[in-house]
Amino acid sequence: MEHVSWDSLPREIESIEHVWIPLADSQRLAARIWRPKNALSHPVPVILEYLPYRKRDLTRSRDDIMHPYLAGHGYACVRVDLRGSGESDGLMVDQYREQELDDGMQAIRWLAEQPWCDGNVGMMGISWGGFNALQIAARRPDALKAIITACSTDDLYADNMHYMGGCLLTDNLSESTTMFSVNSCPPDPELVGERWREMWLDRLAGSGLWLDTWLRHQRRDGYWRHGSVCEDYAAIQCPVMLVGGWADGYTNAIFRLLEHLEVPRQGLIGPWGHRYPHLGVPGPAIGFLQEALRWWDHWLKQEDTGIMDEPMLRAWMQDSVPPTTYYQERPGRWVGESQWPSPRIQTRRFALGSWRLDEVGTRDHGAAPPDMTIQSPLSVGLFAGKWCSYTAAPDLPHDQREEDGGALVFESQPLNEDMEILGAAVLELEVASDQPVAMVAVRLSDTATDDKATRVTYGLCNLNHRNGDDRPEALTPGAFYQVRVPLNYVGQVFPKGHRLRLSVSTSYWPLAWPSPEPVRLTIRAAGSTLLLPVRPHCDSDAAIHFQPPAGAPPLQMTLLEAPHHNWLVHRDLAMDTSTLEVIEDNGVFRIEDIGMEVGNRIRNWYTHHNDDFTSPQGETKTELSFRRGDWFVRTTTHTVLTSDTRNFYVWAELDAWEGQRRVFSRNWDLTIPRDFL
Repeated sequence: MEHVSWDSLPREIESIEHVWIPLADSQRLAARIWRPKNALSHPVPVILEYLPYRKRDLTRSRDDIMHPYLAGHGYACVRVDLRGSGESDGLMVDQYREQELDDGMQAIRWLAEQPWCDGNVGMMGISWGGFNALQIAARRPDALKAIITACSTDDLYADNMHYMGGCLLTDNLSESTTMFSVNSCPPDPELVGERWREMWLDRLAGSGLWLDTWLRHQRRDGYWRHGSVCEDYAAIQCPVMLVGGWADGYTNAIFRLLEHLEVPRQGLIGPWGHRYPHLGVPGPAIGFLQEALRWWDHWLKQEDTGIMDEPMLRAWMQDSVPPTTYYQERPGRWVGESQWPSPRIQTRRFALGSWRLDEVGTRDHGAAPPDMTIQSPLSVGLFAGKWCSYTAAPDLPHDQREEDGGALVFESQPLNEDMEILGAAVLELEVASDQPVAMVAVRLSDTATDDKATRVTYGLCNLNHRNGDDRPEALTPGAFYQVRVPLNYVGQVFPKGHRLRLSVSTSYWPLAWPSPEPVRLTIRAAGSTLLLPVRPHCDSDAAIHFQPPAGAPPLQMTLLEAPHHNWLVHRDLAMDTSTLEVIEDNGVFRIEDIGMEVGNRIRNWYTHHNDDFTSPQGETKTELSFRRGDWFVRTTTHTVLTSDTRNFYVWAELDAWEGQRRVFSRNWDLTIPRDFL
C-alpha cells in the first residue's frame, strides 16, 4: 500500500480526538473527527462510520489509514461509537435495535447542522457499520445522500452469522463471544474523567449475554425481520455501493440488493475476506479509497467522476488454485455485468447419477439410477474453515478429500473446455430422512488432474425449513420431499480437464451445529439436478481496472507481546474425540499517540466424541486488557454451548479486574429448547 502523508494530501487536515454528539434523552455519543482545516469557512460533506468496536483503540489502526485520506480530499470523516460502546454513554444490549438506529438518525441530523458541514452526509461501513448504513438508509434521513456498505446483509436471519439455510452456525457463538468481550470494556478515563468506573460497572451489569437472545429465535420471526431491509427494498431511496469478497460470509446479499433496489447502485466483489478492499486478503487488494472518493465526489459533491459509467457489478473471476487454508493472492481477472441478473448468464443442468454428474442433454443416461443413502460422521466439517473468513489465520477450507469419505460424492467427466460460473449454483434435491429433524450440507468443488479438490462454494439446508424459515415443520420419516439448496454465490473458473465434484453430507460440524440425532438421508438421484450459472467469456472485461491501494500513514504502535493466530485439529484416538482449536491472539501493543497498552486474546474449541450427536461442544474464552501508567483493567469471558436431543445448554461467566482486584463477576446457566434444529 502507498501511504500518503497528511501534508501530501490535496487539503490540509486536522484531527479532533473527542467530540460529544448530544441525543434527545440527554445521553451522548462519542465521536472522533478528521476534516479540512478550513472547513468552518468552506463547509464540506460528512462521511459517517458508526459502529461499536471502540474508535479510541480497537479500530484506531484501520481508522488512521482510511479517514484522514478521505478527509484530505475534502470531507469531514466522523467515526462514532454506538451507545454503550467506547466512550459513548448508555448501554448496548443487542445489535441493530431501534435505539441504535434512532441514535444514528439523530447523529446524522446533528452532523448536517454543524457549521463545517455543507448539509450532505454519507454513511460508510464494513460489517456492523455496513449493516446499520443499510438500515438507516431505509429510514430516509433528509441529509443522507448515499451510502457505501461493505460485508453486510439485507436479511438478518437467512444470510448472517447466526443461521444459514435454517441451520445454526457456530459463528453465532463466536460473534456473541466477541460482543460479550467488547461490551465488557471500560471507556478511557482520559476522555470521560472519573465517571469511567461507573460507566464500566453499568456495562458489565447491564449489557447481557447476547447468545441467550439469539438462541431463543431459531426461526425467522419478527426479531430478525426488524432491521432486515429485504422486508421493503423500496424504503431505500439513496444510491448504494455494495462491497464484499468471495472469502467473506456476506457476499450473497450484494446480488439480491443489486436485483431488488430501485436506486443507483453498484456492486464490487473481490477475492477478499472480511476486510475493506484496500486491506484485502487474499489479494489482490485494490485502490478502494480512490473508488470511494469517486463515489462520494459524484453523490455528495455532484462531480462527474465516471463512477456511474462503470458496470453495475464488478467481480473478481477466480482462477483454479490448489486447496489450502490461506492464500496471500487469488489469481483471476476482473469481469463486469451491466445489470443483475445478467441475461448473458445461462443455466446449465447436471443430472445426478450413480456417483457421477452428467450434463443434461449430453449423454443417454439409460435406466434411472438407484436411490442412494448417506449417514455422515460428525467429523465431516473439521476442515471446512470459517463461515466468515477474516483471513488472519488459516480459516479457509482444506482439501475436500479430507471431508468426502463421509459424504455422497457425484463427479463429472473431465471438462472439454474451460467453464466459468458467476452466481449461485442450486441443487434441486429429492430426499427422504429417517428422522423427523434433519439437515443437509452440499459442497461444489474443483477437482484437479491430480485429484486435489478445492471447495468452490457450499450451501446448508435445514430440511424442516423446506416451506420457509418462518414455519419449520417435522419431516415424516421415509417420505420424499423436493427441496432447493442454494449454494453461496461465487465467480470461479473450472479449467479444461478438471472435474466438477458435488458432495452431499448429513452434517457439517463444527461450521454448523448438527441435528439432534444421527440422520440417514436417501437421495433419489433421478429426481435431483445441479444447476450452474455459466457465464460466457467476454472481451470487454479487459477494460476493468483499479488503482493500487493507497491510504494515510499507519498508526504508530509498539508491539509488546507478539500475536498468534492458528487453527489446530486435535484427534485423540484413545478417547475417540476430535477438537478444532481456533487461536485469535492479537498480542499486546502500545498505541503511542495515546499511551495506551491493549491486549486482546480469544480462543475457541469445538469438540465432539465419536459419533455421539449429543456430544458437540463449543467453548470460548476471551481476555481484553487496557493499561496506561498505574491504570490497568482487564476483563475475561468464558462461554460453553452444548445440547441434547431437546435443548441447548449455555454456561457463561464474566469477570472484571481493576489492577489485581476483581470488581465484577457474573455467571449464567441457561436451558433453551431446540426448535426443529
